[in-house]
Amino acid sequence: MSENTTGKVVLILGGAGGIGSATARDLASKGARVAIADIDEEQMVAVTAGIFRSNGSAQRYYVDVTNKDLVRDVVDRVVADFGKIDVLINAAGIMLIRPLTEINTCEWETTIDLNLKGTLWGVAAVLPVFQKQCSGHIINLGSIHGLKVFSPGGAVHSASKYAIRAFSEGLRAELAETSIRVTTVTPGAVDTGIQNKTTGTDSERMLEIYKKAIPASAVSRAITFAIEQPAAVDINEIVIRPTAQFI
Repeated sequence: MSENTTGKVVLILGGAGGIGSATARDLASKGARVAIADIDEEQMVAVTAGIFRSNGSAQRYYVDVTNKDLVRDVVDRVVADFGKIDVLINAAGIMLIRPLTEINTCEWETTIDLNLKGTLWGVAAVLPVFQKQCSGHIINLGSIHGLKVFSPGGAVHSASKYAIRAFSEGLRAELAETSIRVTTVTPGAVDTGIQNKTTGTDSERMLEIYKKAIPASAVSRAITFAIEQPAAVDINEIVIRPTAQFI
């Protein structure tokens, strides 16, 4: 158990995914009460069952993070069930790598709706709760592609992650005189299965890059580290990637 995580209510949007589920398990093992929200109900059941078997506390909620009304409803339900939210983790996301010249606007739209808008809707829903509580911690998942444009094929993905980083820094600055903390976690190649979402001409290249990927637990430890800090300490950005990754 950790003194700074025990009893905290943590809402993880995308909590059934690779990084989200690893973080849920990690935090539950340290005494946090975890609210797992995801569109994948079957995987949510598996994650919460695993936490229960380890004597942890977890509850699951269906959500599509691209729908701001559903996100707001989940936040309201978590507050009703637990009485508060201490931490929001925006862990839902996708990585679709494809040359721009193939002009797959469906993938472009999905990337912006899920990665960027999903993050915005999470913050919009939880911020009034945190302001009322006069406390809270927002953790957004960025990407190495938000530090350097991944090219060829990653322009739209990078655009979404650059935007998350800019939004997070602006949010941090606006909340600097409050007790609300903001952290951006910026992973490199992490073996979550996200690499399998890329199809078509870039799929083999992505699978080759991800042969050196680190496990999701490496990122969950970084997230837990940020949460565990004293209230007066705000870890603003953590970059974590495989030692062998040069980008």
